[in-house]
Amino acid sequence: MSSRDTLRAFQSHLASRLQEARVSGQAASWLGVEVGGGPLLFPLSHAGEIFAWTPPQRVPYTQPWFLGVANLRGALSGVIDLGAFVRQGAASPRGEAALAQCRLIALNPVLGLNCALLVDRLVGLRGVGAFSASGEPPAGSPTYFGHGYTDTGGLHWQEINLQTLSRDPLFLNIGS
Repeated sequence: MSSRDTLRAFQSHLASRLQEARVSGQAASWLGVEVGGGPLLFPLSHAGEIFAWTPPQRVPYTQPWFLGVANLRGALSGVIDLGAFVRQGAASPRGEAALAQCRLIALNPVLGLNCALLVDRLVGLRGVGAFSASGEPPAGSPTYFGHGYTDTGGLHWQEINLQTLSRDPLFLNIGS
């Protein structure tokens, strides 16, 4: 099975899970992803389409976390390594096996930016019922950090408010 077929199967599975959640009255609120070994939550209303890794075309004189532009369904989109952006450092080198698991999460078109975030792997949909506790983001966190959630297994998840991220001056300034 090709990676494109695998991605289509995963997207189909996500769509069916969303439909089941609507029917059962249990809403899935977030898309769970892994970035730099840490679990993150993207609000579903802010996330757009999920794409398999597509190597971007480099753009000179940009920040080290800006990987370039890629053609995603006929639209040029900026590709940001989210882990590198959060650390404000260079993108971590990844081998072919790691890139095969990576995904690009486009921002919802409502946010007005043609960009996609590189994540290390998709974890799946998460609803409020998957978590046993929540709290404010740690002091000194970036403005786009939302609440932190602890799942029933004790794992801490950090919500990333993609709408706030899409308006962050550092995020918008891709020039070096």
